[in-house]
Amino acid sequence: MLPRWGLVVLVALLAAWLSSPTFSMKGDPPRSPAAPATMMPTTDTHGRKPNRLAREKSPYLLQHAYNPVDWHPWGGEAFDEARRDGKPIFLSIGYSTCHWCHVMERESFEDDSTAALLNASFVPIKVDREERPDVDRVYMTAAQAMGLGGGWPLNVFLTPDLKPFYGGTYFPPDARQGRPSFRQVLASVQRAWSEHRAEIERTGDNVLAALAGMSAPDSAAEEQAKLMEQAADYFARAADHRHGGFGGAPKFPSVVNLDFLLRWWSRAPEKRVAALELVTAQLDAMRAGGIHDHLGGGFHRYATDREWLVPHFEKMLYDQAQLAWAYLEGFQSTGRREYAGAARDIFAYVTRDLSSPEGGFCSAEDADSEGEEGKFYVWTQAGIEAVLPREEVALFAQVYGVTPHGNFERGATILSLVRTPDAAAKQFGLPEPEVERRLADARAKLLEARARRVRPHRDDKVLAAWNGLMISAFARGARVLDDPALRARAVRAAEFVWRTLWDDERHEMKRRWRDGEAAGAGQLGDYACVALGFLDLYQATFDAAWLERAVRVTEAAVARFWDEEHGGFFESPADDPSIKVRMKDGFDGAEIAGNSIAAWDLVQLGALLDRRDWQEKARRTLEYYARRLAGGSAAMPQMLVAMDAAMTPPRHVVIAGEPDAPDTRALVRAYDRRFLPRDVLLLAGGPGRKRLADLAPFTAALIPQGGRATAYVCVNYACRLPVTEPEKFVAQLDERPTIARERR
Repeated sequence: MLPRWGLVVLVALLAAWLSSPTFSMKGDPPRSPAAPATMMPTTDTHGRKPNRLAREKSPYLLQHAYNPVDWHPWGGEAFDEARRDGKPIFLSIGYSTCHWCHVMERESFEDDSTAALLNASFVPIKVDREERPDVDRVYMTAAQAMGLGGGWPLNVFLTPDLKPFYGGTYFPPDARQGRPSFRQVLASVQRAWSEHRAEIERTGDNVLAALAGMSAPDSAAEEQAKLMEQAADYFARAADHRHGGFGGAPKFPSVVNLDFLLRWWSRAPEKRVAALELVTAQLDAMRAGGIHDHLGGGFHRYATDREWLVPHFEKMLYDQAQLAWAYLEGFQSTGRREYAGAARDIFAYVTRDLSSPEGGFCSAEDADSEGEEGKFYVWTQAGIEAVLPREEVALFAQVYGVTPHGNFERGATILSLVRTPDAAAKQFGLPEPEVERRLADARAKLLEARARRVRPHRDDKVLAAWNGLMISAFARGARVLDDPALRARAVRAAEFVWRTLWDDERHEMKRRWRDGEAAGAGQLGDYACVALGFLDLYQATFDAAWLERAVRVTEAAVARFWDEEHGGFFESPADDPSIKVRMKDGFDGAEIAGNSIAAWDLVQLGALLDRRDWQEKARRTLEYYARRLAGGSAAMPQMLVAMDAAMTPPRHVVIAGEPDAPDTRALVRAYDRRFLPRDVLLLAGGPGRKRLADLAPFTAALIPQGGRATAYVCVNYACRLPVTEPEKFVAQLDERPTIARERR
């Protein structure tokens, strides 16, 4: 943690006031109007008047549009009011499927007396972190650096010039367990602002200066190969060898850890079996646990326990994309068909429940329905008996852990796989295929019954970054599972993103689309993830247009976000004066850092297209993060994935042949079945041959041999002997990559 600068005095002062036994509210100030006179005059079904948020598109902001709090969206109107009236800003950040955001809204933001305090002494601003990750990034980092915790809802107090000086996450409506009430916090901050404004202003300056310094590289250099070894050692120590995954409760999927470990394993499979075992242990535990939706497919946000049984029931699009990657790569690495099945479940869920009619992918589904978390997903034994025939109940209950007493609240059961189909086959004296057929039939009936329940809220905004990740996942699934329907779904989403979020004349990406409107400046992650999705989609379709589009998006990202002084990319664009510090993410969390994906894009596209300028930027980005991650490389596993690819001599795999010819498809399938994380596949043939040659000129000379589709494996710009037989092609593919300065 960073030192707390001048905040020590202020925080101590606030703490003293809040803990004082004589502290009390001396009446509520008069309530200010909930909205200006120019606001639309309509009311909701409860007769409540709207505030300014009623004009917004964000589902999260619209959830707060009828609060008595005089909310502003992030923007100049709110900033001007704060400066004009000399009031501090109360900034509250969350997202529409955030459980504790809903709780705080019910307890505090819908309460008239609390709203009166906010409206009288502060300028309240609501931000959807998914629409404005740049705002969230600055103030989340500030709160954590000040020792105030992190998470959502994030509530931060700012000066009128947007300098943070105090905050926290969830504040209860009444003082409890040593935590002050939200109203006490508001009163104390207002008092501090009145009596110590000069100190607060200085504190805000110090916080912003410290945040700006975080993006400068330190001087210590570390070999990138050593960083990977450090991370592998860390994950081996942090692993939960009993339950799978890393650490204790709560347990997050943390797919970036698995991405790195699979690549670490793949360099020396015989020596690094333990790394693969860490991956399969977590994949197995998640697939069996309650974090997996065994009826509808997809995965919940995280598990609240070590055993992966009790989830936080929220579902996020970015989790589905990354978990699909992990199960597909697990299938490629082990050949275990249950991993392919888990990936198919994810794709079925996203296609059915997280797809917009226009073609994009929606952001999330809430954990709550009818005021209860998980109510939509859990079952009682009586509820199952009401749906399934009697002869199916016992088998389903034995396999999915359904009991009269349940394993969750009020006797309900979270479905989890407690017996494998082969174990159940032995127990019930049935052939395993028959058991699997009966279980599939039972799941379908229960899913149909569940669909008649009140569904959780769905956040239907389409975010560029998350759609890029999901396009990538569907494209990879199309290849690995040889499924044209997945390819078609990826194409539809990519066309939607290109049509609605990309401005080809201005070469810029919008962050969000909803209800016919594209808005918000694209962040680094939006550009990087969309470029990744387009690159993967090229390999699923061999339509050179997607490779061209990946290039255009990457060029725009370099122009907008590249830091020429230090290397690496800023996460937000330069033209927003409300963002006081342009930052660079320092870890891969639930959402992968934009720099990690951007570095991967530069490594892959730079080598593939012989773009020396991009290769140089990739080198500088990786060196920047090698210095920054010295001693803590496990913080950014996806950056290590990019480093791993960059350390390998570039290998291009080109198949020359007609795209739909059987001999071409045989070579493509041989490639797609392998786990080849550092390679990119190109198809030189058919109508797109000239367009590909314009992008990658070396492919023009690679042609079919003897009238048959031919594979060329080119290492460090030198091609091996061309082959036409899949077996010989596989032998060339399986030659182990070398790594510069690899430690033995």
